[in-house]
Amino acid sequence: MEIQVEHLLLIFSLLFFLSILAGRASSKFGVPALLIFLGVGMLFGSDGFGIEFQNYYIAQNIGTIALCIILFSGGLDTNIAEIRPVIAQGVILSTFGVVLTATITGVLIWWILGMTMASAGVTLIASLLLASTMASTDSASVFSILRSKGLYLKHNLRPMLELESGSNDPMAYILVITFIGIVQSEATPSYWVTAGILILQLVIGAALGFLIGKVGVKIINRIEIGNDSLYPILVFTLCIFIFSITYFAKGNGFLAVYVGGLVLGNSKFVHKRSSLNFMDGLAWMFQLLMFLTLGLLVNPHELLQVIVPGLLISLLMIFFSRPLTVFLCLLPFRKTPFKVKAYVSWVGLRGAVPIIFAIFPLVENVPHARLMFNIVFFCTLVSLLVQGTSLPLIAKWLKLTERPTKLRELRNFDVDFSTDIKSVTTEIEITAKILKKGNKLIDLSLPDNTLVVMVKRKEKFFVPTGKTVLKEKDKILIITDDQEALIETYKHLGVRID
Repeated sequence: MEIQVEHLLLIFSLLFFLSILAGRASSKFGVPALLIFLGVGMLFGSDGFGIEFQNYYIAQNIGTIALCIILFSGGLDTNIAEIRPVIAQGVILSTFGVVLTATITGVLIWWILGMTMASAGVTLIASLLLASTMASTDSASVFSILRSKGLYLKHNLRPMLELESGSNDPMAYILVITFIGIVQSEATPSYWVTAGILILQLVIGAALGFLIGKVGVKIINRIEIGNDSLYPILVFTLCIFIFSITYFAKGNGFLAVYVGGLVLGNSKFVHKRSSLNFMDGLAWMFQLLMFLTLGLLVNPHELLQVIVPGLLISLLMIFFSRPLTVFLCLLPFRKTPFKVKAYVSWVGLRGAVPIIFAIFPLVENVPHARLMFNIVFFCTLVSLLVQGTSLPLIAKWLKLTERPTKLRELRNFDVDFSTDIKSVTTEIEITAKILKKGNKLIDLSLPDNTLVVMVKRKEKFFVPTGKTVLKEKDKILIITDDQEALIETYKHLGVRID
């Protein structure tokens, strides 16, 4: 029976809505959003409500586009000033660390499958390919949990982990493509030539991402479109252009879009805030689409066959190969505390990217590709359940968390300021306690560098003066120089800081 487009739109809208609700639940209960999204996809899949989807090519394309946009958005949101102190550690973890993880894990997989599934006849090269698909980490799930729980990490851990997770996917991708080529090649490959090609792809990708990002900033600032809403579309177009042109230049497109996003995000260009918000929303939408697609693609009953090898591989990755890799990579950095290395080891969270990379062997008809996909999917579920749900607990246990002053978010005033403006804003509800010294704005005795720029009274907004009479339940929008000045304002008003 032919499915009408209206049926598809209804199904996808329901799936998106349920996933968004599930994502809200994940923030509340500390469960990784990816796990919930995958669960929704599996629920509606062939073993659930019966939606049949086994088109690996479409799934691969969706995953590639999604990963491209997610990496670009990640680059836009990365502050170079924050990652500069830990850039060496992050780069080593995202390059050498990925290779080391794939090598150690590949040997372990070969050994485990030889004991548990000897009849499958999985070779060492195939095991290295399987390990390469799981050699990169997932940043979205990690920080959605940490931020939803109000946890902030000490010792520059957050920028280090963001840099590693944002830049390690390109290396894993290159390893996957390289090992697929080796598996399919009948002749013995030249490993020196392969290594040279790998390095060349990284260099071309980084160079094109940087150059096109710089040129893109100038184009955005000089072009006069006439319609402000098209500037975010222009930034999105630049993302797709960087990825595609790098592909034709034989470079690594994933690294290129991350570097390009990094260049744009740390440059000044017109309508920057709206463009960043647009790309952030687009990245979340494609994450949803990607997670749902991957969930629909798996057949849960097939996972039963890989429970034993999957558990062994997962546990060895969590407790052996990832910690060994991290401690070896961070060995030159003697000032890095042991507990920081231990936490970085624990944040080796597998997410959507390994599952996407596991689709590549399926598309290329690599031997044992379906077995690889099922193992990767199972290992991802274990990682999300074991590591994903325990990230806040482990951070607290290692005493790596801090709880900075949390200021009130704007709820009643739909205003936003450029990231170049360093002022801080918040809103405060007027109470009887605040009005004790007088009910006029001038009676509030605010610090000199603090201004009340707007008042909301019921459903009306107005700009106040010093003689404006304030009433209980009024909401005032405050702007001041920095967070310290805003805290001082809170103290002046006698308002409790959350």
